[in-house]
Amino acid sequence: MNIRHTFNFWGPTSLAVLLAASLAGPAVAQSSSEPSAEDNAQTLSADALDSAKQVAERDELPRGHYHIPERGDVIGERYTVVVDNPDETLIDIARRHNIGYEEIRMANPDVSLWVPGLGTEVVIPAQYLLPPAPREGVVVNLSELRLYYYPANNPGIVETYPVSVGREEFATPVGITRTTIKVKDPAWAPPASMRREAAARGEPAPAIVPPGPDNPLGEHAILLAMPSYLIHGTNRPDGVGMRASRGCIRMYPEDIASLYDRLPSGTQVNLMDAPFKAGWAEDGTLFVQSFPQLEENVGDFEPMLNALERVTALTEDDVQIDQEQVKRAVEAPNGQFIALHGPQAPQPEPEPVELFNEVELSAAVATAEEDV
Repeated sequence: MNIRHTFNFWGPTSLAVLLAASLAGPAVAQSSSEPSAEDNAQTLSADALDSAKQVAERDELPRGHYHIPERGDVIGERYTVVVDNPDETLIDIARRHNIGYEEIRMANPDVSLWVPGLGTEVVIPAQYLLPPAPREGVVVNLSELRLYYYPANNPGIVETYPVSVGREEFATPVGITRTTIKVKDPAWAPPASMRREAAARGEPAPAIVPPGPDNPLGEHAILLAMPSYLIHGTNRPDGVGMRASRGCIRMYPEDIASLYDRLPSGTQVNLMDAPFKAGWAEDGTLFVQSFPQLEENVGDFEPMLNALERVTALTEDDVQIDQEQVKRAVEAPNGQFIALHGPQAPQPEPEPVELFNEVELSAAVATAEEDV
């Protein structure tokens, strides 16, 4: 796996954000006297607001929050919902349930993305294996297109949200960094390459895009201690959960608004790429989960070997693992949970028992009687 180095200086995007911050005031988390997420609720879709309410009612935790299990690595649950709105798209449903584009698509391959249809059952794959990384700060698993946050002031809780990462030609780097400055209503400076591309199309891009509905950074930006990389919102939430950015981490507007207020500056951010995950459920079931590999991080990476190493590291010598199951997960990376061992794992087929052929046995008995 290719590990890219990180750097501690500002790039052009960061400078543009700082410019906006200097014009708007101190670049820190907003005080209680400024508008809160609730004050800006009218900017959120009804779907997003309904999601927060439904999750809170079901789990008594805010959207995206889960209790870390005392034993094991599994959080959340996989469930289904029924489409009851003819105008609702699969993307609308995904956002309401804190799921990204690729997640909802892979979990429902036979459901129309744009017209699911009344009465259609939609799978919500809201069950996750915690990524194989220290449980501290922010962890972004690039292949999974998902961010995890372990708040230091709330031990026992992990938050997780779908994100977009850089498309192949603008791949998000792998490495350890940290958060620096937080900016509300950032400006955005299109990079030189984008301006050249726009000019070639006859659509010259502005040097600075001010805050507002046309700003691709959305209303919140959290700068990272590497050049030009941020965690930010978006004015195009339909793209959250796919490889769509120029390297930054994009979040749903309601998710970054929540994280913005609670994520301290200086928090560690681990940008990692683990397309294959393995972990234990509390009942003793060993699960694996696999996602499409990012091509730029392949290098000399051997997916099957990596998968077997992860599984082996979690098991004792007396635990029998079906390698065909592991191979199936690696070759069909769709994010689905596969149980390899334990109560929820498929039971092996019983060995066939050879029985005497009843006809032959009857014939043998008849012959014996005749001899008598």
